[in-house]
Order: sequence, then structure tokens, then C-alpha cells
Amino acid sequence: MQVEDYLQRDDRIVVPVGSTEQHAYLSLGTDCILAERVSVEAAEPLGVPVLPVLPYGLTPRFVAYPGTVSLRIETFLSVLTEVLDSASGQGFRRILIVNGHGGNTAAISGLAHWGAKHPETRLQYHDWWQSARVMEIVRSIDEEGSHASWMENFPWTRLPGVQLPSEAKPATETLVLDPVAFRETMGDGSFGGAYQHSDEEMLRVWQAGVEEVRELLENGWA
Repeated sequence: MQVEDYLQRDDRIVVPVGSTEQHAYLSLGTDCILAERVSVEAAEPLGVPVLPVLPYGLTPRFVAYPGTVSLRIETFLSVLTEVLDSASGQGFRRILIVNGHGGNTAAISGLAHWGAKHPETRLQYHDWWQSARVMEIVRSIDEEGSHASWMENFPWTRLPGVQLPSEAKPATETLVLDPVAFRETMGDGSFGGAYQHSDEEMLRVWQAGVEEVRELLENGWA
């Protein structure tokens, strides 16, 4: 009933999208945690609702790591576009997808097809972790960093009782596609760089991410 009342005065909604996959020493839910939290913190002051994060995405190279769950691209697109169908059919006309997982960008073309068939609905897609402002701060802290490194190590993605290595890992990102061979190459799953930086630095990165999502909600619909 509260959502129905909301739709009388506003038509914006946020759809966070993540992945459940290995993140070295961090939570399997890292991408989900970050996508949902950055959406909620950005949207809350504006009164814009945020749907629960879509927890599974496209991560086929990581399936040799237990706990990783990967969908076929057809399945992922079907679920995501049906979420959009539901929201659009209820009167949400401005939908922001906040993505927390790099592998999910393969779905952009499919989302563009959905948008072309729904001209009454404005759809935005945002990879929050690699936006211009976030990356400017990230690179000012450390030029080296990628998947499962310090870049994703926030207080809310750490696991209690888990010690992180003190030494940085050499960059080991690879184009190997076979999941078993990929794990043999990648080891703990980090793509390289330091495993942790100070919380003060991480909160600078986080604040930039929140501000950019909020700006999209406020001004990204023209």
C-alpha cells in the first residue's frame, strides 16, 4: 500500500544486481552486498525504493570455486527483464539498474532490446564500482587493484576471523576460460594487488560511489 501511494507522486525505482562468487578472503556475497548497500544509501534521502538485490549473475569462470553460482546469460536476462516487466507494468517509469559485478555487463545488449520495446520507460544501467569519480579516487590510492583485492575490501564485505595476507599479490588476471584451469592459475581468486587499505581510504571510495548513484537518480533522466 505504501508503494502504491508512492507511485502517485514519483515513478523512480532502483534494481541492484550482483553475483554470488568467490572473492578470495572476502564474502561470497561481496558484489551483492555492495550493489544493494550503495543503492540504499543513495536512494534513502530521496525516498526512492530499492528492490532486494538480484543475487546471481554471470560468472562461469569461477564455478570451480565452491560457493560460486553462475547463471546462463539467457536465464539471467530472462529474470532481469521480467523484473523490469513487473516494475514497468506497475507504473515505474524511471528504473535504475545498479550493477556490482563485471560479468553482468554482458547483458547490456539484451537490456537495450528491452528498453527499445518499452519507450514509455526510461532505463539506466550503472556499474557503480568503475564510474569516473570512483575510479579517480581508487587510482589516487593505488594503481594496482582489481577483483577480490583491496578495491572490494570494505568493513561490510569482510568475514569475521579471516586473516588477509599482508603482502600484495602480483597481477595474475588471465583470459583462460576453463574453470578448473582458471582456478589453478588464479589460486586464491584475487586478480592481484594489495588485499587491504585503510578504512579511511575505503570510505572515500564509498562516498563517491553513493554520490554518483544519487546524482543519477536525481539528474540522469533527461
